[in-house]
Amino acid sequence: MTNWLEGFINLIRTINDLLTAGIAITAFSLLLYALTFNLRDRVARSFAIILFCVVVVFTSESLGSIAVDPANIEFWYKLQWLGIVLLPPSYLQFSDALVATTGRPSRWRRRWAVRLTYLFSLILLVLIPVDILVGPINLEQASTPHLERTLLTELFTVYYWIIMLLSWINFFRAYIRTVTPISRRRMGYLVVGALAPALGSFPFLLFGSGIANQLQGMFWIIATISNTIFYVLIILMAYSVAFFGVAWSDRVVKTRLFKWIMRGPVTASLALGFTTLVRRTGVVFGYDFEVFVPIVMVVTIVLFQHLITLFGPIGEKWFFYGNDQQDIEILQTLENRLLTRNDLLEFLEMILAALMDRLQAAGSFVVSITEEGLELVLTNGKININNQDLTEELSKIVIENGDFPEIFQWNNNSLLPLYSRSNGNDDQKQMIGLLGLTGINLDTLDDEQRTALKIMIDRAGLALSDRQMQIEIFNSMEKLSNRVNSIQQLRARGRYDKDGVFQLEDPIESKDLQSWVKDALTHFWGGPKFTENPLLDLNVVEETAVETEGNKVNALRAILRDAIEQVKPDGERRFTGEWILYNILEMKFLEGRKVREIAIKLSMSEADLYRKQRVAIEAVANKIIEMEKDSRNGKDHITQKQS
Repeated sequence: MTNWLEGFINLIRTINDLLTAGIAITAFSLLLYALTFNLRDRVARSFAIILFCVVVVFTSESLGSIAVDPANIEFWYKLQWLGIVLLPPSYLQFSDALVATTGRPSRWRRRWAVRLTYLFSLILLVLIPVDILVGPINLEQASTPHLERTLLTELFTVYYWIIMLLSWINFFRAYIRTVTPISRRRMGYLVVGALAPALGSFPFLLFGSGIANQLQGMFWIIATISNTIFYVLIILMAYSVAFFGVAWSDRVVKTRLFKWIMRGPVTASLALGFTTLVRRTGVVFGYDFEVFVPIVMVVTIVLFQHLITLFGPIGEKWFFYGNDQQDIEILQTLENRLLTRNDLLEFLEMILAALMDRLQAAGSFVVSITEEGLELVLTNGKININNQDLTEELSKIVIENGDFPEIFQWNNNSLLPLYSRSNGNDDQKQMIGLLGLTGINLDTLDDEQRTALKIMIDRAGLALSDRQMQIEIFNSMEKLSNRVNSIQQLRARGRYDKDGVFQLEDPIESKDLQSWVKDALTHFWGGPKFTENPLLDLNVVEETAVETEGNKVNALRAILRDAIEQVKPDGERRFTGEWILYNILEMKFLEGRKVREIAIKLSMSEADLYRKQRVAIEAVANKIIEMEKDSRNGKDHITQKQS
């Protein structure tokens, strides 16, 4: 009977050890998630502290359970109390942050309650090494190695539950103040999940007590059940917290958290469980299975990752997409089949190589016609053109020949137009580029070569057309992205606070400000990225519009000019290092010169020019921020510079 009971207790303890290690792994993974994705949010930061405490408690318990030396065991169990002691203040801080999120900011009572609780816990931490909060290690009692309880241990237990009770009062206050059905449901998940730290630390508070020593079987059953519930609740709690501080759609939050949990803690826990099972099986049957442990671990990790890859998208589709399933599938199809610039170049390289081989041409090239002029996309073989010829001579020819002939001879190059066709209708075709062949007379081609040439021209035109269509889609999506982001931010603010949707985003604090400035400068003389730019909503633009007869577009141009002038150094204009930023701004955006021309003028590479351009745009953005702040403070924002 005794042997049976001991075997049962050992089995339960083994399961409990696995759960303890699994909780430590899961909590650490969720801690990394919180630190990675939503650390800026107060609720998420407070939750991260709780997760840190959980990691310390359960990691110390796992390492202490396998330690042999009494000194090492005592070290890990005293380190465990670091997490236990810090749980009450972190719990109270988390509940306070939750109430503040629902529109009740922390006042002096709640704020000082959190501070005093942290102060008291820090004092208790000092008492751990000197055996006052908890006593020395006890290795003799049958339950488990544990630290002896002291009078202060009993008092701490009372303090622990008082703080937990106060925290729960805040949880219910937050739940009551949540108004929308979805947010209330998630807040309910959070309230239920908040049981996790309390349940998780409860068994450790009982170590050394009469219950743990006298009712070992009952104690380990309770501990195992507690850890099992804890595992589920901590994930439920993390799920609810994942929506705080992010402006993503619910689908993105759910999908990202699901992948994070499955690929991290679940995979690691399964690997740990199977390797432990292999070891224990070997001990039971009297064999050494240690050689199989790394094999089982590797196979478990690789196989489970493969299963996630295969079945993960199916799970996401059924559980997270909802009514948006069709829209998301279209976007995913677009992403998978997207014709990138490298794909386009690779396809055109194949076409040019095939044409040169079939027609015995010395060289070939493809030119794209864009809003800014001609762009040399690709060259192959020996060609006798340069960017200057392309931008000057060839551009002039294209402009003068609006109705471009089928074949046009330019120096030693035969030019063939590339068309974009609307629904295959030749009457609605538009020239979008040129294909050039060097050192060949197209009049001497036989029928087979002409057929091959026509096929390749159609395919090159199709590739260019698709690429330009995708660029238009990208431009539309970029424009839409800013609006969608604003809506998502309002959703995030109004999830738990009904007044959050009334709050206005401050443009000068937006992370997109520099991008707005770049769009405005790039389309300085017109275009939707200028006429619909969010910078038009600035106070300084509103003020300047009075001077431009109410025209906010012209007012924004004046503001940008003024910002550029403020970047200008004192003295006469030079082409030296201190004038680089101003020269780039004036020549690129105000004068509209080409990048290559500016690079030659300033004696720098194009790559270096782009780097300096980013710095120049940032300088303009900072000047606009200064002008906006001056405008709000009632100061004159127009700066007159004397050259």
